[in-house]
Amino acid sequence: MTALPTARAYHGHAHAPSAGQVALTYEDRFLRRKTLRLEDGTRILVDLPKTTSLDHGGVLVLTDGREITVTAAPEPLLQVTAPDLTRIAWHVGNRHTPCQIESARLLIQPDHVIKEMLTLLGATVTEVCEPFTPEGGAYGHGRTHGHDHSHPHAHDHAHDHSHGHDHPHEH
Repeated sequence: MTALPTARAYHGHAHAPSAGQVALTYEDRFLRRKTLRLEDGTRILVDLPKTTSLDHGGVLVLTDGREITVTAAPEPLLQVTAPDLTRIAWHVGNRHTPCQIESARLLIQPDHVIKEMLTLLGATVTEVCEPFTPEGGAYGHGRTHGHDHSHPHAHDHAHDHSHGHDHPHEH
């Protein structure tokens, strides 16, 4: 059996022409070790030193130096529009929900509780299927602390979801 080409490094942008492309959902772009199938059908092994959040447009670097472009795959999302989108964005952010912010809409992962809350606040929420590239955390790129905890993830950080009065955004 031939060993699969292996990616042991990741960079946020390309340094060389792309040798292939892999489209992954938001959840699938959070990984450490996994076999992936490129768009041309080639299989590669990703074996990164730590769990990493891959960004749309980033590259996995194979051990032979070739770079594989990572793209955001279309996935089910909720599109949120409202006359006062800034206010709605505040409510989404207050719940630490990953959110793609655009000038006329927000995109979030499906969540019936947040959908109901946003509808009650006057937003229009519709289901769409598009690539999801949410904003990074408050201290740079990467995941917010609010990704869905019903999925198993390796976490390199601790976080408090108590929403007590020690959070400055709660006052």
